[in-house]
This record gives sequence, structure tokens and C-alpha cells, in this order.
Amino acid sequence: MDYIPNSDAEFNEWFNNFAHYVCNHSYPQLNEDPAPWPGMSEYEVGKVWKAWIDWDAHYCVTIGAHTPGVTKEKNNARQRAEAVIRQFVTRFMHYEPVTDEDRINMRIPNHDKIRTQHVEVHETVEFEIKLRNIREIVVDFHVKGSSTKAKPANYDGAVFIWDVLDAPPHSHEQLTRHLLASRTPKEIEFDESERGKTVYVAAAWQNQRGNRGHWSEIRSAIIP
Repeated sequence: MDYIPNSDAEFNEWFNNFAHYVCNHSYPQLNEDPAPWPGMSEYEVGKVWKAWIDWDAHYCVTIGAHTPGVTKEKNNARQRAEAVIRQFVTRFMHYEPVTDEDRINMRIPNHDKIRTQHVEVHETVEFEIKLRNIREIVVDFHVKGSSTKAKPANYDGAVFIWDVLDAPPHSHEQLTRHLLASRTPKEIEFDESERGKTVYVAAAWQNQRGNRGHWSEIRSAIIP
């Protein structure tokens, strides 16, 4: 399951906690006690803090009335922030001196220390895109070939990737937005500036070990 929240409000609260926790544990405190994480790269920690300041500045102006251009800049700031976060977590947060308790407090996953057999994901997602409200599509999904809508046992759900593009994508890598849906149907909301444009969507099952199956075919719809 992805540790970064999907909604901007939840992401803002999560990132605020993460950035402050990282900085407070990487630098000496005001009482000159040694930092809990001595030797943490000041350059890399600084990138996290700058990403937080950048995101916070762009997010705050979207809380009230704002233009589509402001929303676009906020979305760009989030993409920059997530790139910094994921790189930092991968490089530094799963090794000493960072502890399991630290990871729990930062709300990032601990490594599973129990050796279990690697479980491959063979199922494929089959889905239908429906139009319901303005600026919203609904994705109704199930296991391809199944007569029920239940997700496979011991699966987190379906990972959806999508993007609003001017032309059909040549590969799944062009779909940069994502979310994990634990139940069907799943709603995806859009900005007012995206109405009338084409969204392209694909999906894959993910099990509780974090293993993902093959991507489905890419489907499209006009954003209402």
C-alpha cells in the first residue's frame, strides 16, 4: 500500500509531520543535545525541507477561491515534493540510525522481517469508466473473467494510474497520477480546467506483499 496519502489535505498533514520529524532528528536541538540521527546528509535533509516549503506555499493558496493556473502550480509542486520524498525514504529511512519507532511516527512502512514466499500476482484488472458528476469519473472494476466484484484474497486492491493528455499515450509510463482502490467502485476527481479533456486510465492488482500484477489495457473517457 502506498504510504503517501492521495488527497491534498491528507498529504499536506502527512508531509508536515514527515518534514518536521526528519529535520528535528537530523540537526542538533536548541539545548545543543546531539541529533538522534548523527551523520544524516544535511544536503538531502535540506532538499526535504525545501520541498515542504515549496508545497506548503502552493497548497495554501488553493484552500480558498483560486484560478485553474494556481491549481496547476500546486499539482506541479506536489509532483516535485513526492519525487524528493520517495528518493529520500528509499535512500535513508530504512537503515540505522532510523528505527522502527521512527518509521511508525513518520507513517512510513517498516520492512517485513518475516521471510515469506514471494507471491506473484497473476490476475488482471477489468474495469469500466462511468460518468456521474461534473469533474468526476467512476471506475467500476473486478478480476478479469470473474463473475463477482470481490478483490482477490490477501490483496490490498487495485492500483490505478491515469493522466489527462492531448493524445493517446504510447506507454503506461506516461500515466503519472496514481491511487490505490481497496473496493469498487472508485471515484476520481478532476480540476475545473480539465473538463472536456480526455483522461487515460489503466490498472493492476496489488497484493499485501506489495507485489503488483500486469497493467491492464489503457482506457479513456471525456471528463464531464
